[in-house]
Amino acid sequence: MKAILITAAAVAISVTGPSALAKGNAESGKAKAAQVCAACHGPDGNKPTGPDFPVIAGQHADYLKRALVDYKSGKRNNPIMKGFAATLSNQDMEDLSAWFASQPSKLVSRR
Repeated sequence: MKAILITAAAVAISVTGPSALAKGNAESGKAKAAQVCAACHGPDGNKPTGPDFPVIAGQHADYLKRALVDYKSGKRNNPIMKGFAATLSNQDMEDLSAWFASQPSKLVSRR
């Protein structure tokens, strides 16, 4: 019985995807991302323009939110991201995180 419950929970999570676990509004995040984020990360988070601009599509929403909070506070040191993050509200960060988490990543697993 316990194995069935664990399997059912795993299936439910995999069907809903990471964006369903996010607190933000992905559609609002999409509009916000088009304004600033797309220049370096692409409109869906899959356009790395160099090693300093990572692919963020498909990342976990909580990871993305933490990164934005850390850029804003200065815990992560990147002058470009700090400048962008400084203008974001908590809701903006939630929405952007939800948007990028909901996008399929074009990164290839190297296993």
